[in-house]
Amino acid sequence: MLGTVPEMLQRLVHLLPPRVRAFLRRVPVLVALYQWLRRGRLTRERHVFAVLAILTVVIGIGAAEWEWAPSGALVLTVLGGGLLLKVRGLVALLGVVAVMVAYTAWFHHAVVGPGTIGPLGITAVLALSLARTRQKLGVQGLRGDSMLLELRDRLLRQGEMPRLPDGWDAQVVMLQAGGSSFGGDFVVSVRRGDTLELALVDVSGKGTDAGTRALMLSGAFGGLLGSVRPDRFLPACNDFLHRQHWDEGFVTAVHVVIDLTSGEYTVESAGHPPAVQFDAGSGTWQVSPAKGVVLGVVPDMDADAVRGQLRSGDALLLYTDGLVESPGRDLDAGIDRLLGEAERLVPQGFRKGARELVETMAAARDDDCALVLIWRT
Repeated sequence: MLGTVPEMLQRLVHLLPPRVRAFLRRVPVLVALYQWLRRGRLTRERHVFAVLAILTVVIGIGAAEWEWAPSGALVLTVLGGGLLLKVRGLVALLGVVAVMVAYTAWFHHAVVGPGTIGPLGITAVLALSLARTRQKLGVQGLRGDSMLLELRDRLLRQGEMPRLPDGWDAQVVMLQAGGSSFGGDFVVSVRRGDTLELALVDVSGKGTDAGTRALMLSGAFGGLLGSVRPDRFLPACNDFLHRQHWDEGFVTAVHVVIDLTSGEYTVESAGHPPAVQFDAGSGTWQVSPAKGVVLGVVPDMDADAVRGQLRSGDALLLYTDGLVESPGRDLDAGIDRLLGEAERLVPQGFRKGARELVETMAAARDDDCALVLIWRT
């Protein structure tokens, strides 16, 4: 099939009226195209270009000679070139399109107005931008978009909590700013026997801008979690960030290790909003004193672990600053409002009300929001 393209082009030319064939032979771009197709092996790129170029010629001549195809249909070939061709091939295709538009306008006195030139010009600019991006990525068609979707799905799967034993439950809720599929908040977790280890991480920024860094860090932090001693996790994350030499933003994290047999846990923070424990015995929420330095700021860091215990009915709440920070307001006021809303979780159940809590707190904010809730039944 690939080797028959020049023959197909030759047969097509013989079907045209003599004066049209004479015109085509006088156009250097089309002559160079025919000679190029006859030289060497037809790669996929050359084959796609040949098909689009032939289609362009057919549409252009059909619009001028027989009026069965509108010249605006050339937009389709330009769009196809933007999706399938590299920049060099697309520029050559745009040359063929320009020749056919000129042929229609000059030799047949057809009116080629803004209604045709405008959409063609806009589509050509968009196609060149798309082709340039794809060429940098080294992908064809819409493969770049599907790669991002796969990365997003991997990030979401990595944020899923592992299966917990009877008597334990957990809920993870994440909302990205502006309804984006990507954001700067992510969760990594691992269970080894009766030990659950997890980290909630917040990359500065919001939406897609922070999402690209979050995608990279989720893989790195997920690899460190469970591979290093729990007391070395945050220092190892800090070392990794220092090696990146990032000048954009910062990263905060809260790290929790829970013994699923006894309910004892340790929590460490690196510039993250404090974790909160619900004490079923007293019916109160207690803010953890765990504090620390933001990741990537100082070369060496030591995170002080705070110990606690979850008994039957108790819960541990982790969250990002998108739920509690508001411009011009104190962080403690935001935490107090969060705990006030969290009071409604107790009578209706943590699982049922966790998403409602996040949506309520995030309603007045344009920021990524994440919440992790772990409780004993």
